[in-house]
Amino acid sequence: MKQPKYIFVTGGVTSSLGKGIVAASLGMLLKSRGFRVTIQKLDPYINVDPGTLNPYEHGECYVTEDGAETDLDLGHYERFLNQPTTQANNVTTGRIYQSVIEKERRGDYLGKTVQIIPHITNEIKRRIKILERTGDYDIIITEIGGTVGDIESLPYIESVRQLGWELGENNSLIIHLTLIPYLAASGELKTKPTQHSVRLLMESGIQADVLVCRTEHKIPKDVIAKLTQFCNVKAGNVIECLDASTIYEVPMMLRDQRFDDVVLEGLDLPTDSVPDLKQWTKFLDNYKNPKQELTIGLVGKYVSLQDSYKSITEAFVHAGANLETKINVKWIYSGDLKEDNLETYFSDVDGILVAPGFGDRGTDGKVLTCQYARENNIPLLGICLGMQMMVVEFARNVLGFTEAESTEFNSQTKYPVINLMDEQKNVTHKGGTMRLGNWECELKEGSKIREIYKSEIIKERHRHRYEFNNEYYDHFNNANFLTSGVNPDTGLVEVVEYEHHPFYVGVQFHPEYRSTVAEPHPLFKAFLKASIEHQLIEK
Repeated sequence: MKQPKYIFVTGGVTSSLGKGIVAASLGMLLKSRGFRVTIQKLDPYINVDPGTLNPYEHGECYVTEDGAETDLDLGHYERFLNQPTTQANNVTTGRIYQSVIEKERRGDYLGKTVQIIPHITNEIKRRIKILERTGDYDIIITEIGGTVGDIESLPYIESVRQLGWELGENNSLIIHLTLIPYLAASGELKTKPTQHSVRLLMESGIQADVLVCRTEHKIPKDVIAKLTQFCNVKAGNVIECLDASTIYEVPMMLRDQRFDDVVLEGLDLPTDSVPDLKQWTKFLDNYKNPKQELTIGLVGKYVSLQDSYKSITEAFVHAGANLETKINVKWIYSGDLKEDNLETYFSDVDGILVAPGFGDRGTDGKVLTCQYARENNIPLLGICLGMQMMVVEFARNVLGFTEAESTEFNSQTKYPVINLMDEQKNVTHKGGTMRLGNWECELKEGSKIREIYKSEIIKERHRHRYEFNNEYYDHFNNANFLTSGVNPDTGLVEVVEYEHHPFYVGVQFHPEYRSTVAEPHPLFKAFLKASIEHQLIEK
């Protein structure tokens, strides 16, 4: 197996410029030209993983097939490249230090003084190169979180410097993403922040090979020439990255500037292949020219930070474009919902999604939402906690268990229709101990969910501790609230659906993690189709 080429994506000036989108866009372009590509994220925070972080801190926690709780950028990687990531695709400072300390405790360093260099940097390099053993790749793209100059990023920058020297000429490439701010008072785009950022990188021993410049205004040729001269990059290696109406336009904008050619030339790889972008172009055309519109109410507790539900909103984009439908998401904070204001919030929606979450804040509003959708025949999709709230609502208002509850919120409830999973009862450490990753689910013949998936056995990703209490299995099924998807090994109920409703489906798993541009998720497509039909009926 030949040595893969490495691309390192760094950032400067400010955070949240879109390194993940640029890395994912580049990966997609290179893959469309026939190269075998993967992407990884190096996160500088000391948390071992984002699994215990509040979504307001870091946005959505993305879960891979093998059960890694990771940064949301891995979702972008999967959605753009249409291929799964693994534990190896996300590295944190916490995991690096945890590994080094464990080795020191075992005596692996033979009594040596453990230091940032070489022990931490060696571990970082080992983690970067571990992807070479997980697949036969031509190119490995590594995104470094944070910005150049951050104290926590310094060990990663030093590791990249060392790796560049070890890999040899033309085997690695540095892409530096910066901001070109526009000063309205003078009417100018200013290059000085980028110059300072590149200089900081050079002080760490790294020369940027390609500059990607985020900007709100087109960069004039004289400004590009100035960047080329002052930042010591080749002519043609300054790439403009204008604000886009959708992240899915970015690959095409970069392609128009030969970004992928520039990268391939820098890695001494052939540039004679032609990218196959027909599917991507069709997706964009559908997205920009919809034939109809839907309003979907997204009911959750973290709606003030929309990145908390990033995979869900992107799944709407994928499925919506596939159906040539524009999806307008109406963000609804579940804590605001009361019995007397539901009509105000839901009178203009065509469908409702009850979002995942943890803790009891806002759960009463989710229960009321489920009742309103059930009684008014509004299509509803419940995900994870959303599915559990559908179960609680039905138990209270149809089965007559008026005090039904999840033991997550009331451990003394008389009717624990949602209960802590047996394997979770002795768990004391919260990090990385939930039911995570891909699990099988068997779909009942004749059910709506079986019709949607067109398969008897499916695999979906999970992230939860609580489950449907099988002691109430017959109560629900006898009332036409079907447990239509069950894990074949554990008996865990994965899917519920109400037969006396056009679309009332809850899933314990997270279908949004599997949706990509190339393969929109069938459950989201079915939910949107039901919402379209509801809209037609209401008209």
